[in-house]
Amino acid sequence: MAHDGQDMTNMTQPAVLPDLLTLTAAALPPVETVFNKARDSVRAMVTSEGRISGALIEAHQTAAHGLAWLATYHQSLQQMQRWAEALQTEGKFGEMEQLLHQIAFGEYLHQIAGGIPMNQGETVRLQDLGLGWDALSGFQCSEVQTLMAQANSQAARSRLVELMQDQSGATMFGTSGLDDELEMIRDQFRRYAVEKVEPNAHDWHLKDELIPIEIIEELAEMGVFGLTIPEEFGGFGLSKASMCVVSEELSRGYIGVGSLGTRSEIAAELIIAGGTDEQKANWLPKLASAEILPTAVFTEPNTGSDLGSLRTRAVKGEDGNYEITGNKTWITHAARTHVMTLLARTDPDSTDHRGLSMFLAEKTPGTDNDPFPTPGMTGGEIEVLGYRGMKEYELGFDGFEVKGENLLGGEEGKGFKQLMETFESARIQTAARAIGVAQCALDIAMQYAQDRKQFGKSLINFPRVSGKLAMMAVEIMIARQLTYYSAWEKDHGQRCDLEAGMAKLLGARVAWAAADNGLQIHGGNGFALEYKISRVLCDARILNIFEGAAEIQAQVIARRLLG
Repeated sequence: MAHDGQDMTNMTQPAVLPDLLTLTAAALPPVETVFNKARDSVRAMVTSEGRISGALIEAHQTAAHGLAWLATYHQSLQQMQRWAEALQTEGKFGEMEQLLHQIAFGEYLHQIAGGIPMNQGETVRLQDLGLGWDALSGFQCSEVQTLMAQANSQAARSRLVELMQDQSGATMFGTSGLDDELEMIRDQFRRYAVEKVEPNAHDWHLKDELIPIEIIEELAEMGVFGLTIPEEFGGFGLSKASMCVVSEELSRGYIGVGSLGTRSEIAAELIIAGGTDEQKANWLPKLASAEILPTAVFTEPNTGSDLGSLRTRAVKGEDGNYEITGNKTWITHAARTHVMTLLARTDPDSTDHRGLSMFLAEKTPGTDNDPFPTPGMTGGEIEVLGYRGMKEYELGFDGFEVKGENLLGGEEGKGFKQLMETFESARIQTAARAIGVAQCALDIAMQYAQDRKQFGKSLINFPRVSGKLAMMAVEIMIARQLTYYSAWEKDHGQRCDLEAGMAKLLGARVAWAAADNGLQIHGGNGFALEYKISRVLCDARILNIFEGAAEIQAQVIARRLLG
């Protein structure tokens, strides 16, 4: 039954397709065929003398990055099918879940055939990948044709939003597919975010204030900073999936709060993977309890994503300690932290990543009046559009001293390799933050669309408004399942850099689209600073840049696919 005032156009066909899981299962092999043909085609473009050529990948960048996006869609649909079949087995595949699933397939099949948006202005099409229409021969089967013609109908979108309204007080739209323990963790952090974060987040943003230290203390008591640190070192020893749930729900309240644990996660990963026994015993319990707060100090003004070109130098003195000289930029939460995971060049004759080393560089937390009191270190704030709760800084080092015992692993030249070992977890966590931001945008837009009246009825009763909300919910669930899968792989000791990269790539685009569409639903009010959606738009924009810009992310995925 449609809500009062709902436009009944295109509402005659049933919303959920019969034999849905049979249809979607049959669609997966044709998608795989297109992906395999695309990979073969792009590989031929970028191969020279029997080897993959970096120069040719760069020359055919659109094709290579398009392949990464096609692979992401392929994996996304596989994970949606896995999710749906698991829910069916558990008797939880209700009408809402069916609609999320079928709209996902209907939309993504069309995009694979007609063009995948890498962003608003760049759409990758089959011809960009060196393919003709014959690559879509498998799409002519009745199952794919039915999904493309009917799955993402106005009726399906309208019915999905109707069900979403009925469940607007729930934690999320649609069953996540996670186990009961993880859902209990989710509920705990959702309640905290609703009570302590959401009421204050917009004020923190508008005033450009640091998140209050009381919030950090409360999150420490809840175990946020030691979530995945082994119990023997004072942590909880929980899964990466638990990290996803916590990051998602806190970021749903405010990305700044959801990101407080990111640097602790990176520091802990570095120490667990590359630290000495003494370093693990010393640092991990302090990170887990938030006795010390870390910051990640990698990026430099002229290098960006090209970490192999870092110039900051670390020179070892006769006393065994190091002196650091150089400049760093985009350092989050730099002022009030206690230790920096700092990447610097220890081999002055090197020109690439092989001369880099990682340090656990201790510093004194600063105050508002004196943010960087440690000798040999200066800093200045970078004013930013969003993602404000921890602040961003440029740092300068001139004879800054680091104890010799704080060289990670006790061996020079291992820094880049050590950092690479953290990328999987960092990108999984960033994907989870993106999902939280997207969900926040959907929450705000949904409420506004219900409350705002135009032309005698609520905005949500106009098909293009409800359609925007429906697609937000669908793509959030797609990104969520891709992220959970990458976390599952990590938890089970499997290499997941490819899947983690895909989750981050898609999650960032989904967050930006959700924020942008959420603001559009607000109309002119969305452009006013007093409305929360304006903050969410600013916060969402960073997700396509940090932890690997979308272009770098696609490049990394492509090289793995083609290698």
